[in-house]
Amino acid sequence: MNYRTERDSMGELQVPAQALYQAQTQRAVQNFQLSGQTLPADFIRALLHIKKAAAAANLQLGLLEADISQAIAQAADAQLASTDMQQYPLDIFQTGSGTSSNMNVNEVLATLASRQLGHSVHPNDHVNLGQSSNDTIPSAIHVSAAIALQQQLLPALQHLQRILQSKNQQIGHIVKTGRTHLMDAMPVSFGQVLAGWQAQLAQAEQHIQQQQRQLLALAQGGTAVGSGINADPGFAAAFCRQLSDNTGLAFRPADNFFSAIGSQDTAVATSGALKTLAVSLMKITSDLRWMNSGPLAGLGEIELPALQPGSSIMPGKVNPVIPEALAMICAQVIGNDSSITLAGQSGNFELNVMLPLIANNLLQSIALLANGCTALADQAISGFTVRQDNISKALARNPILVTALNPLIGYAKAAEIAKQAYQQQRPVLEVALEHTHYSRAELEQLLDPARLTQGGNAG
Repeated sequence: MNYRTERDSMGELQVPAQALYQAQTQRAVQNFQLSGQTLPADFIRALLHIKKAAAAANLQLGLLEADISQAIAQAADAQLASTDMQQYPLDIFQTGSGTSSNMNVNEVLATLASRQLGHSVHPNDHVNLGQSSNDTIPSAIHVSAAIALQQQLLPALQHLQRILQSKNQQIGHIVKTGRTHLMDAMPVSFGQVLAGWQAQLAQAEQHIQQQQRQLLALAQGGTAVGSGINADPGFAAAFCRQLSDNTGLAFRPADNFFSAIGSQDTAVATSGALKTLAVSLMKITSDLRWMNSGPLAGLGEIELPALQPGSSIMPGKVNPVIPEALAMICAQVIGNDSSITLAGQSGNFELNVMLPLIANNLLQSIALLANGCTALADQAISGFTVRQDNISKALARNPILVTALNPLIGYAKAAEIAKQAYQQQRPVLEVALEHTHYSRAELEQLLDPARLTQGGNAG
């Protein structure tokens, strides 16, 4: 590999000749060889958006020459259009402020702008003008998460809810055995099951949208500690206007820069909303796997789409691979939330010092959930079929149906009928016909599973 010599405040060092970054990035490359994992592309793009908006704001405030501002913006646009991640090689596990990644982007844009202009554009004096890593990285966390929620997760979550509505229209009328404690309970309809899932997702969506609005408040303008040192008093507002124009989201300066820089409470709350969605999806996937279990020795209520062979040794075996994959996604998101929670506690005085970890885990959770919702909708829920024969057999023999007779014959008498029906493996209607004065027609009406899904009191 060919190298060139670069210099920063600590002296000279060798940088790969083809690299757009400069000395500070190279030092971080050498210092942080810990995981081999780099920060997500969405986070880098958020930093590029920030630098572009800052250049325009500084031009408006008369702090940056027009040619330099334009060159920085054009360099940012070029990287946004085709982000060369080889130019952003830094490990997630780096300095807790994310200073290395901030300087990485500053240096890449300074190099590109310098090439365009034919004279030097400085990464600190020009690209980072009016900014600090301490307000830029927290802002990039908010910007990247807000955009990812808007473009990835919320559309996927809404798509999943639409698929549930469509499935409800197809099979919602079918009645099945309900279960509590994994044991037979009163009947429910598939419509009630699917509507319950959809209600969970709708509530999760509402919580995520609430957090997205909080993410629009940015630390940018607080600079090093929250006081705004070295930033024009009008910078924060001008910056947010530019960023809003560029992204289509209504970003605004945080009400208190000290809070926005010293803590990561909004990111923690956003992660909590993502964890809640993961818990809901885990419940849904668990239900699907149980209903699909079998095909002979399990519940066998539904049949998920057969997507691939399920075993390397057992021919013909097909497994519920999408629900299983989604369950692992949910476990990862819950783990990410635990890490973000711990990282959120690392706000020491005027700065949180686990910002890169928060950025990575938050964006990973958003991307995983978005992909998982789409896969669950398109590869599992939309294509599963109901095994009506199995459902009908189990429903007719369900002794718990006798619950509907409680108001008429009392709990004790109903319990005797239920026990006998179970012991003799007979329909509860047949046993009730022998032990009550009601006619077959009356019992058929009283014990009709479809009617029982509607609630109410038979008495």
